[in-house]
Amino acid sequence: MRVLFFGTPEFAVPSLMALVGEGFDVVGVVTRPDQAVGRHRTRREPPPVKLAALAEELPVFQPTRPSDAGVIAELRGLEPDVSVVVAYGHILKPDLLSLPRLGSLNVHASLLPRLRGAAPIQRAILEGDSETGISIMQMDAGLDTGPVLHQVRTPIADDETSGELTVRLAEMGALALIEALTMLQNGNLTPQPQDHAQATHAPKLTRDDERIDWLRPAAEVARRVRAFDPAPGAWADCRGKGLKLFGARATRGTGVPGLVLAVTDLLTIACGSGAVEISDVQPEGRARMSVRAFLNGRGITDGDRLL
Repeated sequence: MRVLFFGTPEFAVPSLMALVGEGFDVVGVVTRPDQAVGRHRTRREPPPVKLAALAEELPVFQPTRPSDAGVIAELRGLEPDVSVVVAYGHILKPDLLSLPRLGSLNVHASLLPRLRGAAPIQRAILEGDSETGISIMQMDAGLDTGPVLHQVRTPIADDETSGELTVRLAEMGALALIEALTMLQNGNLTPQPQDHAQATHAPKLTRDDERIDWLRPAAEVARRVRAFDPAPGAWADCRGKGLKLFGARATRGTGVPGLVLAVTDLLTIACGSGAVEISDVQPEGRARMSVRAFLNGRGITDGDRLL
């Protein structure tokens, strides 16, 4: 089976490597252009999928606009049987989705129709879901609205961060993809239309989503911290500057929301009900560090307040 692969971040790499490892003929890899990084944005950093593809000597395409007629003509010339899309970062137009004879499949990190959209992993933690999973979906013109071909489920641990869950789901997605393609080859797949009335959404995250609201209950605050760990980091205002917080655990405590109740190797901070303990922080413009290292440099004490 000739596979045209679309993907960009680290999450997509296990799926690409699984295709190569299982002997599928990956005829091309489409990924986002290299990104300008660094203080002056003069250095360009290739996406993880590009690095993985080059290491396997696969053809790489990095169009700025994948829907351009010239790009579509070039990809059509590869004569793929199926396209596989994993966190590519562009919405694909119908003429690109229908290019392969078997259509285009998407590896989506939720149990569709729940959490359609760009940030299903973070939203699952934010919303307190007890489980999530991988959906292999036949793509159509809508946003994650196509029929589901295969699903696998997994519980979300009470203390699991989005970074940890992302790694697990990336590996699960790779396995589920191979299972789905194998069933597709054997004619054993029956697409199941989604119940659109049950759909929920996981829109792209904003800086406001990342800001901690200390008026919320401690369990909810702890989930928000875990949802943005390791990146981009949930944050609060500390003495007029942003302070990202990590390693949150709900605990007992009473005080004005945002008040630092205790300072040890942990910061204990009051919430709308209960309190959270914080193990790591990242001051603005600096690297992530332990609370103890932060205290040695900043001298924050109980009685201070985070906003």
